[in-house]
Amino acid sequence: MAELTGKKLGVLLTTAPTHPNFRPALALMKAAMEANVRVYLYCIDEGVRAVATPELQALKQRGASLFGCAYGAGHRKIPLDDSAAWSGLTVLADVVGSTDRFVSF
Repeated sequence: MAELTGKKLGVLLTTAPTHPNFRPALALMKAAMEANVRVYLYCIDEGVRAVATPELQALKQRGASLFGCAYGAGHRKIPLDDSAAWSGLTVLADVVGSTDRFVSF
């Protein structure tokens, strides 16, 4: 993680908080933030179910940028509120293009 200190990490989360990949994604983002890496998280598909979790809200409070797919939330009847910056795929494209590393779960 040291090679990313002071840089940007983009994370695409496509899984619900109950999926086995949620915990590794969370651990990566926590480690990145502890290493002074700026985290940009975009939640899409089942990942929109994770936006309101205490874990992701804690990352947001610590300074992570948290985005959610507005279409995916609407499709799953998740209300659009201030828990994330709800947006479309243009924002995801911006995250992919403007981060130093990008990973998906």
